[in-house]
Amino acid sequence: MSREPDDLDRLREEINGVGRTAAKRFDPGAGALTIAIGVLAILVSLVLPWVDGGTGLSVLLGEAPALPRVFSVAVLVAGVLLPAATLAVRRWALAWVSALASFATSVAGVLSIWTTQTTTGHHPGPGPGFGLVLAVIAIVVLLVKWLRIAASRPPLT
Repeated sequence: MSREPDDLDRLREEINGVGRTAAKRFDPGAGALTIAIGVLAILVSLVLPWVDGGTGLSVLLGEAPALPRVFSVAVLVAGVLLPAATLAVRRWALAWVSALASFATSVAGVLSIWTTQTTTGHHPGPGPGFGLVLAVIAIVVLLVKWLRIAASRPPLT
């Protein structure tokens, strides 16, 4: 008769363990499609012109001013690699990391656009290419989506 309470205790502990594991995970739902489209837009932007007619890949390889280069690395990490890892493991902590990385990258992207438009003289700069603008728009879309996912965590009871 003493076996029943032990069995129930083990069952209760197993159920609680499953609940704790489920509380650490998120389900992006239809947001995963938006994230996938944003990642695809970033990948497409890398073959389009960014700065002075150079593609995003050439900027990534170091053939551009410093800030667009920083943005190209950041957009590759925060806009492609981190979302892939976050969607694969679906952890809340990684959703917050993705949101914060997307925020920092979007700030760097806006500054990259700004620096391509300004020069030290009185003449305007060459301006951003379509690929740079597309990458900034895509990372801002990812920022909004990751913030929604990360902030949607139900309170733990």
